[in-house]
Amino acid sequence: MHYEHLIQINDPADPMLTPLSRQQLWRGLLRRVERPGEFLVGVEAVRIVERGEGWLKREMQLGNLLVCDHVRFEHLHSVHFDTAPSEQHQGGSMHMQIEEPSEGALFVRFSYHTPLLEDGQYNAEEAQLIDYVKHAYRDTDVDAIRWIRELAETGELDGEG
Repeated sequence: MHYEHLIQINDPADPMLTPLSRQQLWRGLLRRVERPGEFLVGVEAVRIVERGEGWLKREMQLGNLLVCDHVRFEHLHSVHFDTAPSEQHQGGSMHMQIEEPSEGALFVRFSYHTPLLEDGQYNAEEAQLIDYVKHAYRDTDVDAIRWIRELAETGELDGEG
């Protein structure tokens, strides 16, 4: 299954919305990698297994589920997760890409690729599951951007990175 959606970060038409800089947004996306417990319910532990220039490998414990992923970064541009399949889940990938079609007009494009069936290749029950998964992905990403915005407003995303 491929699922993609776009979230607008800065809206010049909304004066109540404090604009984020690309750097603040980037730091927030990195925080989602390094501190996923702030962004996902059920994260019990995270361990960075290995780290290099522009990448890391981590293990994340969610109850009985151990998720192992390899995360690649393109500084100030994108974060890509490759999650290894296991006996407990099928694995997949997720990509977060910062887009700026005009100065200060920031968006994040979220793209998911999972072993779930593609559109039109499933029955009604499977269609409900896929619809549920897509909504869960979108809701999680909307909540993540909301949290990044709160962190930025408190100054926690200012500084290096």
